[in-house]
Amino acid sequence: MGKRRGFLLAATALAALVQTAQAADKLTIGFMTTLSGPGAVIGVELRDGMLIAMDHLNKKVGGLPTSVIVEDDQQKPDVARQLVNKFQKSDRIDVAAGFSFSNLMLAVYGPLTQAGTVTISSNPGPSQIAGKECSPYFFSTSWQGDSWAEAMGAYLQKKGVQNIYLIAPNYAAGKDVLTGFKRFYKGSVAGEVYTPLSQLDFSAELAQIRATNPSAVFAFFPGGLGIQFVKQYSQAGLKDKFTLYTSYTIDNTTLPAIGEDAVGLINTTFWNAGADNPVTKKFVADFQAKFGRPPAEYAAQAYDTIMLLDSAVKAVNGKIEDKPAFLAAIRKADFKSVRGAFRFNSNGFPIQDYFQGRVVKGEDGKPTIRIEDIALKDHGDAYASECGLK
Repeated sequence: MGKRRGFLLAATALAALVQTAQAADKLTIGFMTTLSGPGAVIGVELRDGMLIAMDHLNKKVGGLPTSVIVEDDQQKPDVARQLVNKFQKSDRIDVAAGFSFSNLMLAVYGPLTQAGTVTISSNPGPSQIAGKECSPYFFSTSWQGDSWAEAMGAYLQKKGVQNIYLIAPNYAAGKDVLTGFKRFYKGSVAGEVYTPLSQLDFSAELAQIRATNPSAVFAFFPGGLGIQFVKQYSQAGLKDKFTLYTSYTIDNTTLPAIGEDAVGLINTTFWNAGADNPVTKKFVADFQAKFGRPPAEYAAQAYDTIMLLDSAVKAVNGKIEDKPAFLAAIRKADFKSVRGAFRFNSNGFPIQDYFQGRVVKGEDGKPTIRIEDIALKDHGDAYASECGLK
């Protein structure tokens, strides 16, 4: 029996059990993120984006009084699995959301989806769960992990840049990112290096880059790793010698810490914070007012997670126990996103535009990211064709 047919039969049986269900009187969300260690710069941004959404909804998602249980996964897979067990058995959550890193997502994906827990990733999108291992219980309000790098690969292919040196951390997302880059970039590669996920001193790798003498460097280092890499890259005198292109490395979480060392660097992103979009404008203004800093993409993703849920809970009139109807309402994605148009691919990942940006000095003299071009338009990931869902 195929995946889709099996799910439909199970959903029909479940619907029969809940057809007389009354609307729920509350909604409980288990929000897992990284709030300690180098990865906290991402995790805090995810949490704060969620908090803005909850403020905008007056703590009621889809009209239901909502409790969000925020937990720190400490960037450790075993801790993440323990938290899922707590969410399901003690907290009795209705939805699991948040998540910071792909290796943690992979650690909890099975326990969540196999138990039929509605799961929405506000950040990681490992390739494994976008293809053959996709699940009708999983959705993403961010991107599949290859996509930003695919956009950079397409941009550099269009520009005709040759002899690129590739570097990323040695974990699931690092491999996905460089795979995505090479899917669209067909030029010559000067080198491909993976570093330990916990490494913060890149002097050896920078010396190797200098010795290799590429035309440019493409790097993926998230959160605190990115801060260290970019600062060391610039301070080693490499920024003016080998143009640095990045994905998931330079954003509003890392830019204040990197400072002048980031000026001139080129990145890719799915979100234009300066877009003429009323939802974006309100989100950016309220985030700045509450936290005293501009939001990064991670906050936007978490904001959309809550707004997606809000639309789905409303669509089923609060009857979240009717799991098939609730899942169908989530898949419809009938909400106003901070990125404008939003729709799901068959595997639960977004189909969306990806932009090329450049770090410049803003009117206040501080570094800021200026969007310059669309690198990939209306882009879906490479793995959806392997997903058995429709």
